[in-house]
Amino acid sequence: MADRDQLHDLRQQAHNAGIEGNSKMTEDQLRQALRKVGKGAEPQMAKREAKG
Repeated sequence: MADRDQLHDLRQQAHNAGIEGNSKMTEDQLRQALRKVGKGAEPQMAKREAKG
């Protein structure tokens, strides 16, 4: 259950950062996109790059 809560928290962080439509992203993809946004990348660009 902890993993599920952690994934939920990551999705919420991504949503708050402007990364919309993140429900199908994996945990690793979410982390990568959040890192990119943290470094100044546009949210949707970070999402596309993280998803490959």
